[in-house]
Amino acid sequence: MITLKSQRELDKMRRAGEVVAKVHQRLSELIQPGITTIELDRIAEEIIRSCGAIPSFKGFPCAYGGIDFPGSICTSINDQVIHGIPGNIVLKEGDIVSVDAGAILDGYHGDAARTFPVGKVSEEARALIYHTEEAFRRGMEKAVEGNRVVDISIAIQQYAESQGYSVVRDFVGHGIGTQMHEEPQIPNYKTQERGPRLSNGMTLAIEPMINMGTWQVKVLKDNWTVVTVDGKLSAHYENTIAVTPNGPEILTRLY
Repeated sequence: MITLKSQRELDKMRRAGEVVAKVHQRLSELIQPGITTIELDRIAEEIIRSCGAIPSFKGFPCAYGGIDFPGSICTSINDQVIHGIPGNIVLKEGDIVSVDAGAILDGYHGDAARTFPVGKVSEEARALIYHTEEAFRRGMEKAVEGNRVVDISIAIQQYAESQGYSVVRDFVGHGIGTQMHEEPQIPNYKTQERGPRLSNGMTLAIEPMINMGTWQVKVLKDNWTVVTVDGKLSAHYENTIAVTPNGPEILTRLY
């Protein structure tokens, strides 16, 4: 069931979203060669809890029957698409790392992802990061009253493929609110289903996952980490947005 949020609920989601934005702002300052992903996770959790919020991801149940997610953020490096588990992995010059962060504040979720360069990266890696963010923006522009979910999906796919990339099919964006994952699903590619019509008060996590090679992915033995099957780079960009009479509003930002 799709829930339309009131102004009071949107205010709560803005506050949760701002916590997530603070995490990304701080981690963007710290990501450099030599830091470990577990250090990033520790700092992210400190920020979330210092704001009176709870990490959305920590303890999240595994869809494949494995352990609950142990981190407060997901850290996915190079060919890792999403759901990378923070650990003693040292980031190296030339890596790219996707950080997905979520926070629950006053019962409402904020969810956003960014892909960061680690030191000096290749031009093709930098271009992938840029075009993944742009694919998000092309999709978000279609998140207006009267459109359908498929309009978001088509905009993302057309832009990504026009730049020579592929879009992941196995994982999609989603509605969000008092639950991390709510209806509707938001594919990053055109499907036969047009999806529901967009209405004022809908809150969506739009999140293109864009690969340099094939769109096909697989889940590693840890039952969490998703990687490209051809080992090529992947980038991820996500914001929680609201559909409003004045157009889409990004909720995961600093106010």
